[in-house]
Amino acid sequence: MSIACYGQRLLNPFRGVINCIRYESAEAVTRDGLRWDIYVSNDRLLEGMDTDRRVQISDIRYGNWSPETGLKRGPLYPSEDFKYLEHMGAIVYEHLLEVHDRIPFPFQDRFEFWLLDREARPLALLDSAVRREDIELDQSIEWRAGQACRQGFTTAAVKHDREGAAAGYLSRHINAGAGATPAAQWFERLSDGGGAGLAGVNLDPGQAERTLVAGEFPSLLLATRHQDAAHRRLYNDFLNWQAPWLLTLPTLDRTTREHFEGEACSRPLLVAQQYRLYPEIIDASLIRAARVEARLRKSVPEDNDSESVMSTYYIELHPSPTE
Repeated sequence: MSIACYGQRLLNPFRGVINCIRYESAEAVTRDGLRWDIYVSNDRLLEGMDTDRRVQISDIRYGNWSPETGLKRGPLYPSEDFKYLEHMGAIVYEHLLEVHDRIPFPFQDRFEFWLLDREARPLALLDSAVRREDIELDQSIEWRAGQACRQGFTTAAVKHDREGAAAGYLSRHINAGAGATPAAQWFERLSDGGGAGLAGVNLDPGQAERTLVAGEFPSLLLATRHQDAAHRRLYNDFLNWQAPWLLTLPTLDRTTREHFEGEACSRPLLVAQQYRLYPEIIDASLIRAARVEARLRKSVPEDNDSESVMSTYYIELHPSPTE
């Protein structure tokens, strides 16, 4: 089995990407291009089981690595399969040393799970998968703003007197766009940008095998069509707030990327986290200035937690039901 290196989006809500190096059931993942976590899992436990259903097996931390600290091993779990797990972890680690500076890796999560609007058109991206066997239907089809949005997003488009009011209104408005009986559908994105319809939730049977053209899929992962002026401002303010993460998308045109670079630099700590994963930078001096400001802010203790690093992608990809 070959070693795969790829990027995958963190979704519902969108919070950037992970870059992954995978060999069999071992993988190294990073959310900032600097610190890598290496996990192994015992896929031999699946032998003889029904492979038509997705089965989750526990991950074991092989270790973590960064150029500054080197490899720090996780706890050892002696077992019958210990050598097998060690072998897979070592292969991923050795490959990590060769390719860590080649990020960002190409996106491979071409399977996308979209909340649909009342016209059964893609409204908001809820999930993605690299492999067809990772497609999951047993999940919520509610779009969520996320904890960071509830704590930090504000907009003049929404009158608010408490934390999270703007995020709550945005969530309700987006989900209301799906109608009284929300539906969602998986699509396999094609080389021309279109999407071949797959299974879904609450889906009209006639829509299961449809094909949509590229223009039906919102490039910023959230549809803004049919909005009045106030709601356009709400959506635009939210997308500008997401700018440090949206810059990780490789599909932005130069004008859009330049705009989001300007917006992102109002949050320099996040830019400093994410810039290694930007596939292109239009104004390098602007991003460099944001990184300098981030270093200055980190030197002041009370500012260190203002834009804290979020948890590893396993938590983001499998949020709690209330998130």
